[in-house]
Amino acid sequence: MTYKIAILPGDGIGNDVMDAARIILDTINLDAEYLSGDVGWEFWCREGNPLPDRTIELLKESDCCLFGAITSKPKEEATRELDPALRDKGVSYYSPIVAMRQLFNLYVNMRPCKAYEGNPLNYRDDIDIVVFRENTEGLYSGVEFHPLPQAVRDALSLHPRMKAFEDVTNEDMALSCRIFTRRACQRIVRAAFEYAKDQGRKSVTVIEKPNVIRETSGLMIREARKIAEEYPGIEFWETNVDAMAMWLIKNPQDYSVLVTSNLFGDIISDLCAQLVGGLGFASAANMSDNFAVFEPTHGSAPKYAGQYKVNPTAMLLAVRLMLDWLGEEEDAQSLSRAIASVIKDRKIQTYDMGGTSSTLEVARAVAERV
Repeated sequence: MTYKIAILPGDGIGNDVMDAARIILDTINLDAEYLSGDVGWEFWCREGNPLPDRTIELLKESDCCLFGAITSKPKEEATRELDPALRDKGVSYYSPIVAMRQLFNLYVNMRPCKAYEGNPLNYRDDIDIVVFRENTEGLYSGVEFHPLPQAVRDALSLHPRMKAFEDVTNEDMALSCRIFTRRACQRIVRAAFEYAKDQGRKSVTVIEKPNVIRETSGLMIREARKIAEEYPGIEFWETNVDAMAMWLIKNPQDYSVLVTSNLFGDIISDLCAQLVGGLGFASAANMSDNFAVFEPTHGSAPKYAGQYKVNPTAMLLAVRLMLDWLGEEEDAQSLSRAIASVIKDRKIQTYDMGGTSSTLEVARAVAERV
């Protein structure tokens, strides 16, 4: 079978790390057709759309996607950099990776955070955590208002807590909706438990804040408790997100699989990434039941773009996740061993690890061991 894989380098160092990924893919000689697509800041500025329709169609024709990095800026900055001819056309910037997650219902964001022996940046060597982040709802659902429409305000006025805002004008009020649905809570928790079951992991910890955010976090916790009963062989733990941040610093080796909502998952997964060396070692799989997008979780780092200076390990680990998802288990395991071997040797290291090797030198060293 010849796979169709969409290649979206994106912005900044996305191109650098994608070149590193191609070295690995060429080495393993994966039977695949690679389809290059347009995405990112350049297309926002020039076309008013960072995820053009032609790219969406390309993704629909693909089996999966390998994604580089994206530049996102606040609303006012995005408008300033837009082509002047488009500024009065009613377009507004929206993160293309968030749009892809919602368009293709990529409800699982899985972020492995594993410490590799020999990595001088590890917090501890015995950390092996996988974060499951709900990927389509919560505060990232994009349902926001500013200024507040009167119809929305009228509806909110039915809530007694809105009395505290009676003297605030609509112009001075912004609203971002934290939307949870029962189905989304169920499927992300079930995905975490199924992974723990398949991988022989001992525990699943659900992270929320139900003592304060009672309705949305409460829904997640209630559904998680029901699903946990279906997996009696796996320990089920609950914790508040603020306490989780503390416990991950104190005892990270105690945790195995974490599951939480969109914003909390974004924050907690970055914390976990730092425990194992930083975002240069953090990859993610965005998955639905029949499509997936694989990415490093770092940003576009425009100051390093084109210098081939940055650590490509996160992107190489994203390739490994893609191979796993495609069912190419032998290649996935071979790549995993090669990455671990290069890190352990400490001979080929990028600047963040105290070395002077380039992005492509690291990729070539891994490719040789594959």
